[in-house]
Amino acid sequence: MEPNVRANGDDNSRSLPILDPTEQHYFVKPIKRIHEGHDVPSFLTSQAYRDIGIFVMQLNVAICPRKLPALGQSQSWQLDSAIVLSEPVRKLQELLQSIDAIIEEAPPDTGPRRFGNVSFRKWYEILESRISSLLETHLPRSVLDIKSTSGDGVSVLDELTPYLMGGFGSSQRLDYGTGHELSFFAFLGCIWKLGGFTTTPSQDGELERSIVLGIIEPYLRVVRRLILTYTLEPAGSHGVWGLDDHSFLPYIFGSSQYCPPIADGDPMPIEGALSNSPNPGDIAKKTVVDRERKHNMYFSAVGFINDVKTGPFWEHSPILFDISGVRSGWGKINKGMIKMYNAEVLSKFPVVQHFPFGSLFSWDQDPNASQVAPSVHTASQPHGGSSSSSGPATARQPQESTRAPWANPPSGAMGTTTAPWAGTPAPGHGNSGAPSTRAPWAQGQSGNLPERPKTEGPTRAPWADQRGPGGR
Repeated sequence: MEPNVRANGDDNSRSLPILDPTEQHYFVKPIKRIHEGHDVPSFLTSQAYRDIGIFVMQLNVAICPRKLPALGQSQSWQLDSAIVLSEPVRKLQELLQSIDAIIEEAPPDTGPRRFGNVSFRKWYEILESRISSLLETHLPRSVLDIKSTSGDGVSVLDELTPYLMGGFGSSQRLDYGTGHELSFFAFLGCIWKLGGFTTTPSQDGELERSIVLGIIEPYLRVVRRLILTYTLEPAGSHGVWGLDDHSFLPYIFGSSQYCPPIADGDPMPIEGALSNSPNPGDIAKKTVVDRERKHNMYFSAVGFINDVKTGPFWEHSPILFDISGVRSGWGKINKGMIKMYNAEVLSKFPVVQHFPFGSLFSWDQDPNASQVAPSVHTASQPHGGSSSSSGPATARQPQESTRAPWANPPSGAMGTTTAPWAGTPAPGHGNSGAPSTRAPWAQGQSGNLPERPKTEGPTRAPWADQRGPGGR
C-alpha cells in the first residue's frame, strides 16, 4: 500500500484496507511500545501511524459537502441530518448508549476532592466487567466469527477490547485527552479493517459519513458527560496553549462540514467555505455557537468549552481564537487541522505513549515510509521516567507565553516532521518554504511571523491573520 495520502487530496479514493473476513487472522493482544520520547520517530514510520492517517483522511473527505451538478446545487451533512444508518453503525450506537447508561450506576462521590472524582473508577470497573458481553452483543457476527491463528489463543475480542476501553479515559489518573480519543478512533479502524462496516470499498462516502455522524459524535457526547460527571482532568494537555483540553477530531471533521462543495473524486479544498456557513470568527459569539453546535462538530466542541470554562474566549482558548481569524475560510482551517493533528497529537509523546499496538494497528515499520527528519517535535520529546500528568497543566515559561508552542522555530532550529498522508500543498498554495512545525496555514500576510505582541490586550498566536471588521 502506498503511504502518501495527501492532506490536499491528490488521492481521495484512498481508504483503509479491508481484510477478507472469510480468512483466518493472526490476532495479537495490543501492548505498549512507546516507552520514551525516542520511540516516537519509530511510531511515525510505523504501519499503525500510516493507517491512522489514512482513516482520518478517508472520513474527512467523506463529510465534506458534495456538488450536485444535475441540480446546480450542493449537499451538506449536519449533526441533525436524517441519514440512513447501516446495521453495524446502529449497533455501535446502541453500544455507546449502554456505556453511557452505566453512569447512572456509579453516581459521583460527594466528598471533598482536589482532582477527578473517584467514582469514575467504579464506572470504569463496571464497564470493564461487561465489555466482553457488550462487544458480543453489538459487534457484527462476521467480525466475531473470524478465526484466529494465534498460537496462544488470542481472539478478535482480545485485540479489540483494549482500544475500546482505552477510549474512555484513565481510571488510574482520572483523566481524559486526545490519546484516549485516538484509542476509540483506532477501535473503529479495527472494525473497518475486519469488514465489520462493509466488505467492499465505499464509493460515495455514505458509510464513512454515517461513522462520523452516527458513531464519533455520539461517542463525544458520552465522553463529555463523563468529563462533567466525574470532573476528569485533561490528559497530556498544553493548558491554555492547547487547541482543546480533551478532543481534536471534531475540529477536523467539523471544519470539513463547512468546506466548499467538491465532486466525488475531487481533492479536499484548501480554501473557501460552504455558502451560508458561519464565519470562523463566530466561534467567539456565544449566540452563534449555541445555534450551530446542534448542526456542526466544530461548533459542538466549542460549545462544550463554553460549558466548562468561563471568561473571555480569547483568554481561555487563545489558539482557537487565533484560528478563527483565518481569512481563507474553512477549507484552509481544515487543511491546517490535519497538519496540526499530526504535529500536536500523533507526534507528541505525552499523547501517544499509551497507544497499544497489535496486528491491526501494527508497530511494524511501513516499508514505504520516509525517514523522519529531526524536528522540534521529535527532538524535544521526554526521556526515561516521563509521563503525562493528570493534574492541572503547568504554565509555560515566560519566553514562550506569547507564541503557540508548535509555531515556527527560530532561525537555526531543527527540521520538520511531515505526515506521509499530509503532503505538501498544491502549487500556488501554502508557504512552501516554511517548516511544518508551525501552523503553515495560518500565517501573516507577509508569510513571516509578526512581531511579539505587547503584553496588554489578548495574547495572540503570532501566525494568525490580522482580523478584519466583524471578528474575521
